[in-house]
Amino acid sequence: MRAELTRLLFAADEGSGHRAWRALAADPALHPRTGDSGTERIADAYRRLRLLNGRLDAAALAADPARLAALHEWTSTVDGALTVLTGIHYNLFLGSLLDHDPNPKSPLDGYLRMDRVGTFLCTELGHGNDATALETVADYDRTDRTFTLHTPNPGAQKFMPNTSTVGGPKSAVVAARLRVDGRDHGVFLFHTPLVDATGPLPGVTVRALPVRPGSPVDHCLTSFDRVTLPHDALLTGAHGRLADDGTFTSAYGSRRKRFLTAIGRVTAGKLCMSASATGAARSVLAIAVRYAHHREISGVRPEQRRPLWSLRTHHGPLLAGLATVYAMTALHRAVVTRWTGHDTADPADRDAAERQVAIAKGWTTWQARDLIIEARERCGAQGLLPVNGIIEAAADIEGTITAEGDNLALWAKAGAELLLEAGADGAADEPGRGGDAGTRPGRPADLADPAARQALLRTAGHLRLARARIRLREVPVRDGMRRWNSAAPDALAAVTARAECDAAAALLAWTDAATEPRTRAVLLDLHRLFTLDRIATHATTLLAAGVLTAEQAGVLPELQERSIARLAGHGRTLVDAFDLPEALIASRPIATAGYQDAFAS
Repeated sequence: MRAELTRLLFAADEGSGHRAWRALAADPALHPRTGDSGTERIADAYRRLRLLNGRLDAAALAADPARLAALHEWTSTVDGALTVLTGIHYNLFLGSLLDHDPNPKSPLDGYLRMDRVGTFLCTELGHGNDATALETVADYDRTDRTFTLHTPNPGAQKFMPNTSTVGGPKSAVVAARLRVDGRDHGVFLFHTPLVDATGPLPGVTVRALPVRPGSPVDHCLTSFDRVTLPHDALLTGAHGRLADDGTFTSAYGSRRKRFLTAIGRVTAGKLCMSASATGAARSVLAIAVRYAHHREISGVRPEQRRPLWSLRTHHGPLLAGLATVYAMTALHRAVVTRWTGHDTADPADRDAAERQVAIAKGWTTWQARDLIIEARERCGAQGLLPVNGIIEAAADIEGTITAEGDNLALWAKAGAELLLEAGADGAADEPGRGGDAGTRPGRPADLADPAARQALLRTAGHLRLARARIRLREVPVRDGMRRWNSAAPDALAAVTARAECDAAAALLAWTDAATEPRTRAVLLDLHRLFTLDRIATHATTLLAAGVLTAEQAGVLPELQERSIARLAGHGRTLVDAFDLPEALIASRPIATAGYQDAFAS
């Protein structure tokens, strides 16, 4: 059963190179050194980034979002700092250069060899999720065919890029407003050298930000004082090109569309954030479950010794976490497949795929935070020791939640889009439409049927959207902010239900792909526990619609307990299927049976 679970977790995505990335995660040379100071750890992360770079094809990796995401799944099990640097250099920097028009005057060889490290400067101190309003400017002078890159005020300083001299020479793609003769054409990316071996280049100011919890990275404030850039520093494409004489052309009339196209690599970044959260959650749960199996406590009689896992209060939350992390992994696989296979020529298909990426990023990273915190508590004081790999994961996940678009902002956008998706009549939000057999008002669902549980989650989303639309219509059209504020809570709840339904559906699909009866039975138990837990959170909404009876709501706790009892004997198998390298497990003392000896020596 373990082998088939591993196959389902990874083989469907084998083209993404999981086997190769797992081998890298197994190499102690890529593991962080303990006991170093913050600066030494940052320098060591760059050393390991270069070591990693020597073992892969950098250009091919940057061009393949699926492989990039898979790499993040495995680096996140090793170290958060390496994961951050990997995402910035290969995805945001190299990926942006590759996605724009090729520039023969700026060869990539130095970045592929990592003679220079690449970074990405978009967010400003005064502009985060409203990055379309950022204030850094790049003024074009048609006389000498150069740009002047400038930070006009303190709020326009670039916030949190890794731009210090630690790690060696660096260049960046910098988001700035393209202005020609004072006319603003919108935000574009500019290829900009930042620092060399001796310090920041002329006109570039870099100031270290205060240390934050978690894996250390050289986050800084960065500003520009009339830095001169050549004409070919502007990254061009269909969204915008600038002739030598200053003539600007674009396939898009909207400056917002130009900006979103310029920073298109942020969507691949969301896939990477989902991947790193999923990989970290699997790793931490594996540590907690293994610890619970060999950490013993007193039984009823003093001479009795029992593993912590034998207690329902201990294994129950961890099994619920395992059901969730299997669903997270299944959802991530489905979303990567959807994004890499979407029709690039169809704007509607691209928008739908991009929205699913954003929803999955928010849901997986939020779930990972909850799971990591739960695992930390189940490991007691041992979970507070950085060497056991849990407490830093808890700090690192906070950055993942905010990176590549703050989760709440992403979900607010997705919720607004879902509100408009069905059309003005809202017919698609009527419960029971679209073949939701057994979930029409007055027809309670069969909770033993996986398809019926799926339909309940789908219906919960429809009902919350319908309620959001009603609240939207209750407010005068002229008061847009008040309309959104009225509808937002239900719209966001609908996004949650959409994520849960998609995750459950992806997990259920694995049961059909399983060939061994025991594997299929365990996957169905995971699906049952996951969906029952989510149905319980939507019980009030479902009861009010008549698709869940009071009697069914009353038995939900009992059904959840039965699911936990059925899975209790499979905890180790479920985490062993994550296929974490033995070298990685050995580096986490409490993940091994001899953890007491490790601390005593």
